[in-house]
Amino acid sequence: MADEHAHIKILADNRKARHDYFLLERYEAGLVLTGTEVKAARNGQIQLRDGYAEIAGNEAWLVNVHIGHYSHGNIWNHPIDRRRKLLLHRQEIDKLAGKTRERGLTLIPTKIYLKDGRIKCEIALARGRKQHDKREAIRARERETEAREAIRRRAGQ
Repeated sequence: MADEHAHIKILADNRKARHDYFLLERYEAGLVLTGTEVKAARNGQIQLRDGYAEIAGNEAWLVNVHIGHYSHGNIWNHPIDRRRKLLLHRQEIDKLAGKTRERGLTLIPTKIYLKDGRIKCEIALARGRKQHDKREAIRARERETEAREAIRRRAGQ
């Protein structure tokens, strides 16, 4: 089982999403990209910070994800902030549409990665955090770090 994730290369990670949202469920989706988008993505020119996914017309779309221009793309380069179609199963799209409509949840891209030669996007069903929730998460992370350091110091003596 250890080699299961050996063939995955992370191209972009949305660390801010883990801070701003409670991530409830995660889904893997394929992306419909043009040639220059694939080349730019493989070069790591992706920014997920303001991105989100939406369900419109029985299709899932990735919105506000910035994929920079490919350096050798000249006039055939892609628009940087265009909407990109997400490839999900019909049942997944219906389930996500229901949850985002009824419960007020959001779809957030958490990472884009290369898996077996194909570019995939991990989207998460998320609920926004309040400011006090964010502060509590920071405090818990700091306490955990201090505990690990204390254990490490004791083991070193």
